[in-house]
Amino acid sequence: MKKDLLLVIDMQNVYGQGGAWCCPGSGRAADNILKLIRNGGDGLNVIFTRFLSDDSAEGAWRDYNLENADINNDAYANEMMEAMEEELKKHPLYTKSVYSSLSIPEVKRAVCEADRVLLSGVVAECCVLSTAFAAIDEGAQVIYLKDCVSGLDKVTEKATETVLSGLVPLQVRIMTGDEYLLEKRNAG
Repeated sequence: MKKDLLLVIDMQNVYGQGGAWCCPGSGRAADNILKLIRNGGDGLNVIFTRFLSDDSAEGAWRDYNLENADINNDAYANEMMEAMEEELKKHPLYTKSVYSSLSIPEVKRAVCEADRVLLSGVVAECCVLSTAFAAIDEGAQVIYLKDCVSGLDKVTEKATETVLSGLVPLQVRIMTGDEYLLEKRNAG
């Protein structure tokens, strides 16, 4: 059986309903992520990530952090979504200050040890896409769980899927959480 790693990327309040950077599908994505975690079985390793600004950032990241200082300093906005609370008690949460989750040494190590990396979370066209490319560069087989991901709008969410579809089937597979669970059940 494949050893799979589910990355739950940046499911923070700022991206939820009413958040400053609301991703309209984040509630749907959260529900599907939780379903996947709860039904994925023992062979599914889960890691959560979050984005927090870095006061020592330089260049474009320094400018980005200054531009978004109000959001970066809002404790509630930066907290993980309440829906994730129970799962966060069971699975690690790592912090990054750039788009790619592989900037976190523990995440990069887990990606390199996994047979497949499942991507979920927000924002599709930023952190999720950046993480996909970084994982591919590490040699990982990436599964983009399109119903477990949300973008800032439907257009950019779909555009992300379109970009990744160019890497199918050698480096990326695109499926829903239910399709993944069905495939896993049939393989087991």
